[in-house]
Amino acid sequence: MAGFIPGLLPTTHSQEKEFAQAYEDVLERYKDERDRVQKKTFTKWVNKHLIKVRKHITDLYEDLRDGHNLISLLEVLSGVALHKGVSSLRRVCVSRAPPLILLGGDEEDGAQGPREKGRMRFHRLQNVQIALDFLKQRQVKLVNIRNDDITDGNPKLTLGLIWTIILHFQISEIYVSGESGDLTAKEKLLLWSQQAIEGYPGTRCVNFSSSWNDGRMFNVLLHRYRPDLIDMEVVGRQSNRDNLEQAFDIAESLGVTRLLDAEDVDVPSPDEKSVITYVSSIYDAFPKIPEGGEGIPVHEVDQRWAEYQARFPALLQWTRQHTLLMADKNFPQNPVELKALYNEYVHFKETEIPAKEMEKSRIEHLYKMLEVWMEFGRIKLPQGLHPNDLEEEWGKLILEMLEREKALRPAVERLELLLQMANKIQNAALDCEEKLTHAKNTVQAGVLNPENVDSVRCEQELGVYLQDCEGLIRQLQLDLQILRDEKYYQVEQLAFR
Repeated sequence: MAGFIPGLLPTTHSQEKEFAQAYEDVLERYKDERDRVQKKTFTKWVNKHLIKVRKHITDLYEDLRDGHNLISLLEVLSGVALHKGVSSLRRVCVSRAPPLILLGGDEEDGAQGPREKGRMRFHRLQNVQIALDFLKQRQVKLVNIRNDDITDGNPKLTLGLIWTIILHFQISEIYVSGESGDLTAKEKLLLWSQQAIEGYPGTRCVNFSSSWNDGRMFNVLLHRYRPDLIDMEVVGRQSNRDNLEQAFDIAESLGVTRLLDAEDVDVPSPDEKSVITYVSSIYDAFPKIPEGGEGIPVHEVDQRWAEYQARFPALLQWTRQHTLLMADKNFPQNPVELKALYNEYVHFKETEIPAKEMEKSRIEHLYKMLEVWMEFGRIKLPQGLHPNDLEEEWGKLILEMLEREKALRPAVERLELLLQMANKIQNAALDCEEKLTHAKNTVQAGVLNPENVDSVRCEQELGVYLQDCEGLIRQLQLDLQILRDEKYYQVEQLAFR
């Protein structure tokens, strides 16, 4: 019976078969192309990690068959050296690789563990099984993947195994602020991408395939983190291929291995797994807010950097100005002025310095939050704007403060002593005046009423007064000389007195 497709003319059975076969052929070619791109991407991803132990593969299907490269890959990714059995743990180290933990085995086995070194199929199967057992031990689900599938170089199952490894060791570690706990790793990465492109008009991210084929998404991601490297107006005018090449080149300069080729992405539906693998590598290379600590989200970097640039020079200038002020040791001689100066210093020490120390702490905190962005290259720290530069100037201020206090406190104490001596002179002068007045009155009484005055007694009293005055005046002269030597500010008035 003739087949019928809505909207088309009825077809014969043979035509229907031809159509079905053509569809199957197109689908197969699509799958083959997808597998080709995945193989290329996964090979680059594997080599990105194997280089840490000086290894390299050229054919993903062939070079994993004996299990050696597969074991090395898992060792690098996990930091654990694989061994048959899981009875014990011990830490060893592989050259240029992270510290490893060896599962089972004796000390003489070495960092590689007792892998099967023979070339027979049995040896290969055993090595691959070591890798698969390790993954199962880490609760990694391996669906229909056996050791003989990898040893025989089965393309689809080899790709499936590497994708499973990528999911477990790279994509599963993604953290997105505000995420719900039931999101898959792929959904988290998509959410992170969507959050990163907020505020960029005309850019939508709904999947890891067609949303990325024009290269704009890659450039927006990079621009969000390094706006200094990409001109988005140019991106809007460029071809898909140019945008992709630009993004991959810039990402590579930021430490992201070039896992994709522009021609493989500049298609209607790029391979999803390859794009996910590459985007997750970009995620790994970009700064994160430290878990459990404070950090700066990407959209706040410029604001916090502007705050740092405003606060730092202001405090630096204030510190230098007050260092010069503290270095001035020309203190006033007036006790009132000196006391006022000392009170100003105490206020400065107990009130202004603590407030500026809080400001310095804020600057140091900002630097710590910005530091990861400086390492990433988003921020270029000008010379002289490091917290250490501020700390050096702050140290100079504190030293000058100590020196000022060291000089100011004795100066105040000295003037207080001199003030006491000046008061003593004033009191002695009053006493002397009083005695001279008594002496004068005694003389006048004798002159005015000589017949009524006992001349002998008057002479004795006069002698006592004058003798006392002479002693007081001698002491006054000594005290005045001390004040002259100390350059007391009112010494001449006292001398006249």
